[in-house]
Amino acid sequence: MIGHAVLLPLVLHAYLLYGNLFSGGDLNLGLINALSLILWLTMLVYWVARFFYPIVSLQTLVLPLAAGGALLPALFPAAHPLTNNLSFVLEAHILAAMLAYSLFTIAVLHASLMSLVEKRLHQATLPRVLQGLPPLLTMETLLFRIIGAGFVLLTLTLVSGVVFSDQLFGKPWQFNHKMLFGLISWCVFAVLLLGHHYQGWRGRTAVRWTMSGFIFLLLAYLGTKFVLEVLLHR
Repeated sequence: MIGHAVLLPLVLHAYLLYGNLFSGGDLNLGLINALSLILWLTMLVYWVARFFYPIVSLQTLVLPLAAGGALLPALFPAAHPLTNNLSFVLEAHILAAMLAYSLFTIAVLHASLMSLVEKRLHQATLPRVLQGLPPLLTMETLLFRIIGAGFVLLTLTLVSGVVFSDQLFGKPWQFNHKMLFGLISWCVFAVLLLGHHYQGWRGRTAVRWTMSGFIFLLLAYLGTKFVLEVLLHR
């Protein structure tokens, strides 16, 4: 029931988001719109995944976050248009980047919940809101599948940024702080996936590596946007 109920807010958020992203005919991918898009994609992935995994209860925990994302552009309007003549390469690059952020957002939410549930189980005090969650083993399996998919998209984002730099940004590729943090994040998730496959990393180790990789990923794009738009007003 909750899965069908989520569809209407998803569609409404998509309508509002589209108007903000393409206001004036240009693509406005500033910090707030990018964050709202990531949260919308996160909720969309959750909605689709519910057909394959028992995660309806997880979806209810993410709903407040998605609702906040829908309101962000209205509360903090910004104008940082790119262009209205987007090439296929640029569209694919942006889509891969936003989907990677969304999947890793889901991964970090999963990791946080897993850590909380494990701690509460050891204390034998599991709140009612957490009692409907899937078993930890199921959540762990799903976590690594999400991280694997996000890792593929992050790889495509980084590779396309280097190979198609001229078409994407109108200048030759340069190694900057955004690329540095992106590569560090990629390395963290690569080590995590290898550690899980060959050494059986799980539990708290997996949670810590997931959190670390996500922090570096935030610094790579959203952190840069925050500094430029909020602190430097560019």
